[in-house]
Amino acid sequence: MAIVSRGFHGRKRSDDGRLPPGQYETHDFPVLSAGPTPRISQDRWEFAITTEAGVRHAWNWAQLTALPSERPTVDLHCVTKWSKFDTEWQGVSLDLLLEDVESAADFALVHSYGGYTTNLPLEDLLDGKAWIAYGYDGEDLAPEHGGPARLLVPHLYLWKSAKWVRGIQLLLEDELGFWESVGYHEYGDPWREQRYQGD
Repeated sequence: MAIVSRGFHGRKRSDDGRLPPGQYETHDFPVLSAGPTPRISQDRWEFAITTEAGVRHAWNWAQLTALPSERPTVDLHCVTKWSKFDTEWQGVSLDLLLEDVESAADFALVHSYGGYTTNLPLEDLLDGKAWIAYGYDGEDLAPEHGGPARLLVPHLYLWKSAKWVRGIQLLLEDELGFWESVGYHEYGDPWREQRYQGD
């Protein structure tokens, strides 16, 4: 007796090469967080980049949103195996924010309201690969998705796109973030299935 009927094929995979291995496409936007959702008002929000020498570059909400913004359309890939295609965002490129920041750092530790952190090589925030996003699908970014602003680094698993972002610390040596310190992969490339240490 067959355990699985001939008509059952599981979740359909995309055949256009956009779906990384081990992922399935979803049309909703699941909400996953490491803790409770911080509620940060725009008038209290601030984002800062701090160099390895302690030099601080900061923007309040009005200053950030007055900068030239971009509207990237990107695919998202969560470590819990869902992928969402063609998500539409609005935000400020990290290239612009880092333009006048003098640093010899190779690494970044991202800090969020609520205490969350995640680490990335600095090069993964440059060359049009990352944004401080404050809009999603034509609306203000909702708190459950990281509003008022989150980091968006779509070429890595979504835990690297820190919600409720408040700052980036530039470092000469890598320092593990929240999930990385408890066994998640230090880099998190969905195309190489780098979910956990050793992957």
